[in-house]
This record gives sequence, structure tokens and C-alpha cells, in this order.
Amino acid sequence: MKLIPLEDRVVLKPQEAESKTAGGIVLPDAAKEKPLMGKVIAVGPGKLLDSGKHAAMSVKKNDTVLFGKYSGSEVQLDGEDYKILRESEILGVIEK
Repeated sequence: MKLIPLEDRVVLKPQEAESKTAGGIVLPDAAKEKPLMGKVIAVGPGKLLDSGKHAAMSVKKNDTVLFGKYSGSEVQLDGEDYKILRESEILGVIEK
């Protein structure tokens, strides 16, 4: 199944939470924080402007981005967890 976002929405695959601390302590599932980073899986065409054209999106497929803790909607598709959010909810792109 394929998920295609509308307007200025972006589909992300959240990265897994760290299972160890920097000091090597193994964290149980209950102590792990939700990930705030994710990989862009799909991008919508952009917000529809008054002129009838779509605004260009700032992110593209395969970008790694940061997003707010409570932003977007969590969905499950084919047993995989995804997050759908608006482009404006993305805080930044991580360059490697």
C-alpha cells in the first residue's frame, strides 16, 4: 500500500529511540523517549496558493528532519509506524 500526502503534508518514518545512554546504560522500553527525528518517506505537492499553483516544498524524500514532540498524527500502515505532519511543523533538516 502507498501513502500519498496531500497539500503541504509530509510522511515521516520516525527513527527508533536509543536503547542505551552515552554511558552504556541499557534503557527499558518505558524509559525511552519518543524520537524527534525521522526520515521523509513522501512529500505532498505543496500548499495551494491563491493563484492556483502549488508552493514549493522545503523538504524532499529521504531527508532527515527534526519535528516537535507533539506535532503531527501517528498512523500505522502495513504494520509500520508513520507520522504525518504539515511542512510548517518540521523544525529543521539534518545535513550529513
